[in-house]
Amino acid sequence: MLKSEIRALFKQKRKGLSFLELNRNSKQITRLILEQFDFKNRNVSIFLPIEKHKEFDSYSLLETLIKQSATPIVSKSNFEDGSMTLFKYENADQLEINSFGIPEPKFGETVSESLLEFVLVPLLAIDKHGNRVGYGKGFYDKLLAKCNPECITIGINLFNELIEIDDLNPYDVRLNYCVTPNFIYDFKR
Repeated sequence: MLKSEIRALFKQKRKGLSFLELNRNSKQITRLILEQFDFKNRNVSIFLPIEKHKEFDSYSLLETLIKQSATPIVSKSNFEDGSMTLFKYENADQLEINSFGIPEPKFGETVSESLLEFVLVPLLAIDKHGNRVGYGKGFYDKLLAKCNPECITIGINLFNELIEIDDLNPYDVRLNYCVTPNFIYDFKR
């Protein structure tokens, strides 16, 4: 399937999720992430949910990262050049919702991509090799291309199934793992 078709299909599937299902899936994903990965004293890039798109609710995971002495990193998107600026998360007062519905920092200490040890990556769908389909702007592919090779990349998928992507391109960056409500896919093997 083409990425455009996959986007349309999985946006529709997300739209069909009840808030109860979204909440349950988010809790299960959070539980699996915390069982599998040790974030203590690590720099962890975490995305905050676009609520209108029914994205994974990452706020309880954010709270746990803080309790585990991790350093949560949040991003601000530049829609002109497709880049993201990274900031250390300080508190909720640091955030504002941009015109696309994305919670972003309005101030804070910036962080280099090379310092990231984990990156949690939003996605709509993923294939059996760790190639993801996002919203199509390339923000995360550009970010991941700048990360240290030892950085662990973890996709977050509200659905369990893997798909086939017919139109991969050379700029697509494969993920190391993907966490779904029922599985952790390991693509490093």
